[in-house]
Amino acid sequence: MTFDTLIDRRGTHSSKWDGMEAYYGVSPDDGLAMWVADMDFRAPQAVQDAVKAFHDVGIYGYYGDYGSYYDAIRWWMAERHGWMVDQEAIFSTHGLVNGFALCIDTFTKPGDGIVLFTPVYHAFARVIAAADRQVVECPLVLEGGRYTYDFDAYDSQMTGSERMVVLCSPHNPGGRVWTKAELQAVAAFAKRHDLILISDEIHHDLVLPGNKHIPMTHIDGIEDRLIMMTAATKTFNIAGAHIGNVIIPDPDLRAVFGRKMNGMGMSPNCFGPLMVAAAYSPEGAEWVDALCAYLNTNRQHFDEGINAIPGLRSMPMEATYLAWVDFSDTGMSPAEFRERVEKGARIAANYGDSFGTGGESFLRFNLGTPLSRINEAVSRLQLAFKDLQ
Repeated sequence: MTFDTLIDRRGTHSSKWDGMEAYYGVSPDDGLAMWVADMDFRAPQAVQDAVKAFHDVGIYGYYGDYGSYYDAIRWWMAERHGWMVDQEAIFSTHGLVNGFALCIDTFTKPGDGIVLFTPVYHAFARVIAAADRQVVECPLVLEGGRYTYDFDAYDSQMTGSERMVVLCSPHNPGGRVWTKAELQAVAAFAKRHDLILISDEIHHDLVLPGNKHIPMTHIDGIEDRLIMMTAATKTFNIAGAHIGNVIIPDPDLRAVFGRKMNGMGMSPNCFGPLMVAAAYSPEGAEWVDALCAYLNTNRQHFDEGINAIPGLRSMPMEATYLAWVDFSDTGMSPAEFRERVEKGARIAANYGDSFGTGGESFLRFNLGTPLSRINEAVSRLQLAFKDLQ
């Protein structure tokens, strides 16, 4: 397997490449797409083979017999995360943003507060606001160049109108792998304030060497309020399949969510379960191990180049393929440093303020691309900020 192959995704209905000019004014002809969180790598061969075999039949009818799909999920969680999952606990949704929206609709009502530890994945706040719920921002603390929590401050913010708290684990955009003590503190916070706890663990397989992800299900005393969200889509670069898992350990919560799912008439498309069953396999595991090693090399090259530019600092990334770069020490406004990145370096990167309070001085860069593109991006950024060096 190789991740070095440059694949031209322009003109393929790629949101990441074909959409960047409309959003950022960066032409795909000479620009680098480092925003949307999918990778520029082909999916594992096992996934490609499964799709090809399905294609060769030439009939794309209703998917049946989900046994292999559920077996693959349960095997993967046990094998890779030490997590024994009951089949009855698994609900398949049209991706995790959809799963999150369904959880909001099921377990909260309009006007309720939903707690986010910001900055955090931008879709959370967008969905909360669209559902007429209130975003309650609890800002993470920058300590030693990495994010930590301040639960004394968060406790003082609570008004009693909050009904849910969302954890992003590993953290997007900061790349933190939370420690067991930190997860226990999140769980205790949820219990103190009687909150449903959503643990979005979509990046749990993309953990870089030297780090260990702990599923929230491994924290005691939280099962009665815990909802886990996982997916194969981020891991194996199959996000277009739009399939994810809402996994609910507690039977009572499960029954409530199951009624909502039935009332919505939801079921996955025929390609999603097929691709997941192929991906969650020994072949898929080997591919992920190689991917994480490659992403770690990308991270090293990117961080070394970015941190050599005075005023820029790339947050140490323990997981994901998303680098979080702070421009605050340049003394520039967001408009100024964005112009240098977009007009000077011709790179499309996510705006930090879209991730909520605390993200204003940052940009998020997608490192899930061949190393040659990472090196090109670093060279372009060094040139765009050469007057600082």
